This record gives sequence, structure tokens and C-alpha cells, in this order.
Amino acid sequence: MDALIVTALAVTAVVMIAAFALAARRLLGLRFGRVRTLLGAVLAVMLAGPASQVLVGSVARNQPGITPLWFLLLAFACALLGSMVFLVIAEALVPSGSVPGPVQAVGALRRRAGRSRRYLRITRILVRHGLGPYLRGRDPDLDAPSSRARLARSLRRALDEGGVTFVKLGQVLSTRGDLLPPEFLDELRLLQDQVEPAPWAEIERVVTGELGGPVEESFASFEREPLAAASIAQVHLARLRSGEEVVVKVQRPGIAPVVERDLDIVARLARTVERRTRWARGAGLGDLARGFAEALREELDFRVEAANMAAVAASSKDPAVRAPVPYPRLSGRRMLVMERLHGVPLAAGQDGLGAAEREEIARTLLHTLLEQILLNGVFHADPHPGNIMLLSDRSVALLDYGSVGRLDGALRAALQRLLAALDRADPAGVGDALLELVPRPDEIDERELERAIGRFMARHLIPGVAPDSRMFGDLFRMVFAHGLSVPPEVAAVFRALGTVEGTLTRLAPGFDIVREARDFAGRRLAPPGGREEIRTAVVQEAVRLLPLLRRLPRSVDRIVGAAESGRFSVNVRLFADPRDRRHVTGLLHQALLTVLAATAGLMAVLLLGSESGPRVTTAVTLYQLIGYNLLVVSAVLALRVLVAVFRERRED
Repeated sequence: MDALIVTALAVTAVVMIAAFALAARRLLGLRFGRVRTLLGAVLAVMLAGPASQVLVGSVARNQPGITPLWFLLLAFACALLGSMVFLVIAEALVPSGSVPGPVQAVGALRRRAGRSRRYLRITRILVRHGLGPYLRGRDPDLDAPSSRARLARSLRRALDEGGVTFVKLGQVLSTRGDLLPPEFLDELRLLQDQVEPAPWAEIERVVTGELGGPVEESFASFEREPLAAASIAQVHLARLRSGEEVVVKVQRPGIAPVVERDLDIVARLARTVERRTRWARGAGLGDLARGFAEALREELDFRVEAANMAAVAASSKDPAVRAPVPYPRLSGRRMLVMERLHGVPLAAGQDGLGAAEREEIARTLLHTLLEQILLNGVFHADPHPGNIMLLSDRSVALLDYGSVGRLDGALRAALQRLLAALDRADPAGVGDALLELVPRPDEIDERELERAIGRFMARHLIPGVAPDSRMFGDLFRMVFAHGLSVPPEVAAVFRALGTVEGTLTRLAPGFDIVREARDFAGRRLAPPGGREEIRTAVVQEAVRLLPLLRRLPRSVDRIVGAAESGRFSVNVRLFADPRDRRHVTGLLHQALLTVLAATAGLMAVLLLGSESGPRVTTAVTLYQLIGYNLLVVSAVLALRVLVAVFRERRED
């Protein structure tokens, strides 16, 4: 008998909890998490008993009619109101979705612990190299060359000790002449990511996992000793069963979780420094960190590199510049199989070339890169000597397509106008094209920008002055000094041009990159405002306007006829967009609920203050009982408005 009673009580409690949970969610009009809804329902069940005892207990036992039932319903309404108050307060303090579930919480806790250990280690490295004050908000002293050199040396050593992600970050920063002084660029270029190769057993597990079977099934031979080893991947020579010689790029085991954790730390450090220092906010350090993270994640997926390789190869028409052919069937996220090209790195093979051959190769490389940037929109973004191979037939090959830039048509057109304006020595045209390339700030002194461009052109683009790496550094500093932030894709263009300028200077001393760029523009780009460009623009506009011109006579005839007969009218439909209608309807609902809540509350106060009317109990009149119920209704409506406000504020 006792077991039956316990079971009945348990079933009753479960039913009451479910009923209270459903009623609270329906009355508030929003969905809440299961945990907080269950807690609110349990709170309502716990309040229902004491509230029933207090309210029903005030009714005399010999009270006629259904008076006790009214007080019981009022007790349950008060308990439900307590549950709703709990949900509203929980939504205000801890919005839905801001706290993960138990499984996610345990995983997040483990990740947080690992990240914290790594974060502390990176912080200790920064402090040990004297960079701690800059994390606490101190602006760096960049006035004296000695201070810049000392700070740059400390930064380079800290990044080198930080590991693969921070070395990659330093290498990216070494190409950003718009952000850092020359002393920093020179130091960061010393960063190298050459490391000890991973054991063959670990590499074999990666290759087997990507192939889905033993190495011997796909390769006739696979050299266990790597040809080269870097921090992210290492390269092995192999031969396919069909006889082709290939190069296999294999990602180092376990590198992806380390990079992801370090990228999170880089983002947090960037946000901290950007929040505390003016120079970081001006440089857009947070955006730089996000762009770096996206690029490095792409570099970890070798399928992206294979697609980049195919895209650049398809966009390059010159047979003197080759790209390895990938084997997509054998490649995967952590392994890239590509054609083996026989040759030597450009830096090692250029000594055996004559002066004419060097200049011809330099011209070919520059024209290929300009064609990729200005005409095709897909270009190799890191053409340094280590990524250029001199082949046995004196042609060249571009390697390592982990860093590839992409430009849309508008950016390519703006770059073409920029190059044409530079060729005409037109500072105003250069300024206009430059403002098309970068986000235009709210306030900019265009006249001062034009004068700065004129000084830049007079310093670097006059006859007899050979361009060098300082030209791109001065260009970046000029852009940065006028409050212009360079988008990542445009920065990749200048980085590629700056890198290839240094490569070509070492390959062919005295090579005039500006003259060759002008020659390329004259042969491959139509002059702005030229006859061919005007004809093309007129044809395109005519094609777009032709359907409108065909309908125009009929439309004019109908408008004139309606005006003559007095039937001409204009129909304007307000809130035609469903989103506008939903927004206005939501505002009206909230306003109506607020008015109803205030009205019900005011009526409740008036009725509770009234001593007249028929007596329900010795202490409560009928009007007061109605007032108590209206007070509950007012509270429910007010809570519904409040929880909607809290939820909308979080979503905004």
C-alpha cells in the first residue's frame, strides 16, 4: 500500500512539473532550455503546497459553495508566477544559449585548461623577452632607431620560441610594411621554420589514413627520408605504380590541434592589445589576427592548396612559367601528391645563368605575376626565391600554393587604373584609384593625400631612380599615415609585388621593375578612356538598356492615356516587406501587452483597496479576490514583455 502511495505521489509530481513547465513556456511565449525550464517547474511545485495551505487555509471549513476552489486556483497561479519570475530572471542574468550543456561544458573545460597552460607559457615567453609591458597597455617607443631595433629583436626571439603558429605570424608580419618599421621587417625575415623531420612511423600513419590503405597499394616506392622538413609539413619523393615520379607533401602529425589552440591565443592577445593601446587600434590588429587565422587554417588543408595550384596554373598562359600538376585522387586534407619537377631552387641555380638569361627570367616572372593579378585575379602571393625553381630547360616553376590571393573584377579594375595613373604621373588619379582599393574613412584630407602621392612619385618614379624595397614600404606608410586600412586581398597584392621585387633584384641587379610594369600595361591593358574601352562600355550598357527601351513606348502610352481620362493614380504599399510587417507587429504586441499589464495592475490595486462588496471569507471580499487574480494577470503580462525584451537585446 505504501509503495502504491509513493508511486501515485511521484506520478502526480511529474505531471505537475510537466504542466507547470508547459504553462510557463506558453504564457511567456518563448522557448527556454530544458534545464532552466525544469528548475522553474520544480520551483512552482515547491511553492504550490505552501501557497495552497496559506490561501485555502484562510477559508472556513464550513464555507459554502466552491470558494476553496477559487483560492486553490489562485495558489497555483501564484506558484506558476514564481516559476515565470525565475525564468525571466535567469534569462536576464544568464541568456539562453550562453551556458553550454553538461557534455559541452566538460569538453570546454578541458580545452580551457589546455589553452590556459599554453597561454601561461606564451605569456612567460613574452615577459622573459621584455614584452610584458606592452600587453599591459604601454605604447612601444618607436622614435629612436636603437629602441626599434631592440624591440624588434625581442619580438623575433619571442615568436621563434613560441612555436609554429607564432613563427608563421612573424613571417606574415615581415611582409606588412604598412604596419611595421623597417627594423621589424628585417628582424622578422630572419624567422625560419626548418625543424627536425618527424619519424617515418608517424608519417606513414598519416599517409595510410589519407589513402585509406597501405602505402604500397598506391605507390611503387616511397622514400622514407624527407627531401625537406618544415614546421607544418615535410616533403618526400615517391613513384606511382604507373611510373610517374611525384612529390608527396605530408602534414606533421598532431600539428592541427596545436595550431588551433595557438590561433585562439593569438586572437585573445590581439584583442587585449587592441583594447589597451592606441597603435594596435589604429593598425587594426584584431582584423590582422583574423585574416592570419583564416590563411593558416587554409594552409593546414592541403585540398585548398591543390585547388589553388590548379587555379593559378589555369590562369597562367606563359609556358615558361610552370606549376606542378596535383593528383587529386591521391591527395587529401593532410597529404598532397603533385608532379615532380626536375630543377634547383632559383637562388642556387642563378649563378650559372648569363646576364641576358637572368633578365629574361626576371621579365617573365614579373609579367606572369602582373597577368595573374591584373587580368586573372588569382595569383601566387609569396613568390620568394625559395618558392621558385629553375628547371633544367631554363624555364621556371612556382611552388608552394598555400598562400594564394584572389581579386574580384572591381579590385582588378581599380588596380589597373592605379597602374595607369602611375604611368601618367597623375597624383589625383592615383589617389582616386587608391580610395577605390581601400575602405574610405569618414574623414580624409584628399588634397593632402594627393600631395603625399606626388611626393612619393617624385621620390621613386622618376627616370634614373631604380625602385627598391623602400618604395613599397613608403607606399604602405603613406597609406597608413592617412588613416586608410588596407584590406587583406590588397595587402596580398602589395606583399607579392614587394616580394617579387626583392627576388628580381637579387636575380638581375639593375632590373627596372617600374619600366617593365609600364611595358606590360602598354601591351596587355587597354588605356583608360581609349577607343576600345569606350566601345566595350557602350555595348554593355546598350545590352542592359535594350529590354527597358522596348517596353518604354507602351509604358508611356498607358501613362498618357490614364492621365487624359483622369484615371492616373499612384499606389504606394506600406510595409511591403514581410520583415517590416513582423517588426511593426511585434512592437504593437509589446505595446498592447504593456498597456494591458498596466491596466490590469491599476484595476487590481483599486479592487484590493476596496472594502465593499460581498464577503467571500471573513477577511476577503469578492472584489479583493478579483483584484488578486488581476494582479497575477498583470504580473504575467509584464513578465512576458520583459522576457521578450531581454531575448531581443541578446540577439541584437
